[in-house]
Amino acid sequence: MKYVDEFRDPALARGLAESIAQRVQAGRVYRLMEFCGGHTHAIARHGLPDLLPPSVQLIHGPGCPVCVLPMGRLDQAIALAQRPEVILCSYGDALRVPGSNRQSLQLARAQGADVRMVISPLDALRLAKAHPDREVVFLALGFETTTPPTALTVLQAEAQGVRNFSLLCNHVLTPAAMNAILESPEPIALDGFLGPAHVSTVIGSEAYAPIAQRHHKPIVITGFEPLDVLQAIGLLIDQIHAGEARVQNQFTRAVRASGNARALDAIDRVFTTRAQFPWRGLGHLPHSALTLRPRFAHFDAEQRFGVPDLDVPDHKACECAAVLRGAIAPQDCRIFGTGCTPDHPIGACMVSSEGACAAQFTYGRWRERVAP
Repeated sequence: MKYVDEFRDPALARGLAESIAQRVQAGRVYRLMEFCGGHTHAIARHGLPDLLPPSVQLIHGPGCPVCVLPMGRLDQAIALAQRPEVILCSYGDALRVPGSNRQSLQLARAQGADVRMVISPLDALRLAKAHPDREVVFLALGFETTTPPTALTVLQAEAQGVRNFSLLCNHVLTPAAMNAILESPEPIALDGFLGPAHVSTVIGSEAYAPIAQRHHKPIVITGFEPLDVLQAIGLLIDQIHAGEARVQNQFTRAVRASGNARALDAIDRVFTTRAQFPWRGLGHLPHSALTLRPRFAHFDAEQRFGVPDLDVPDHKACECAAVLRGAIAPQDCRIFGTGCTPDHPIGACMVSSEGACAAQFTYGRWRERVAP
């Protein structure tokens, strides 16, 4: 644990926090959005808001891939799972997310559907080869981080001639969501972004330059450890004071300017952008998600099974959509911690290991909020 501990040194963390406190300007509020569910949980787990001056406000963004999946897309997966010929494979985070009528993949499995938890799309491909008499559907979801493994699995399925394997594709694109936040008809006040770490290892820091320039917002890509995040906050504050809007890469030990060429090539070979895609909290966004290229259409579960588009509203009491936009904090939802808990979730933000509500419940539910 030597190297992790170096990025969690309490004395260094206090020193960085004190440096931030000395640099903030009196009477000014700094509203910074972290655009990664992993950052949201790291910030809550390490108690970073308690170290920062009250004028530095960290706003949760739509960086949880399970959370931004709208209820209609989840209902599609549940409907496929209920078909007797289908084995539906999914990452664990998605199993307990409630669809309409409080149904979920986990509940569908309890009712007899063949739903399997996998840790890789290759697990789903192996199931397809082991069960040639069944149709194996992989619920492919996530930002650019999880897209390369899906792409490589499709290429492997094609090379091996596996025909009973398909994707229900829900891979979404980070830059499109960042633009949507800044171009919303009801925009929230933001001064800068903590850029995602894992996504950036794939797409690179250069991918955010058009956003920073177009909207004049600084973006600092950062790692997940407390010293990473605190250093990135300091860099953002320096840019704000200087009137700059650049992309800075604090996470140089993992992120390169141009990203991962092999991963990007695999994505480009297999996928193309959709004309539009529905997001929870952000609505239908143009060119914000991926679909299989025509040459791989036989792996598309939507086409193979004639899956209809479903537009299903969220539970009336759930304010997950507003949390994902950064419009409210998780604890501002009227059912947070009462009607909606990790054991009995109403919204996706309370289920996922990257959800903002789950982070607040687990690490900060009983803390008093400090007024700016």
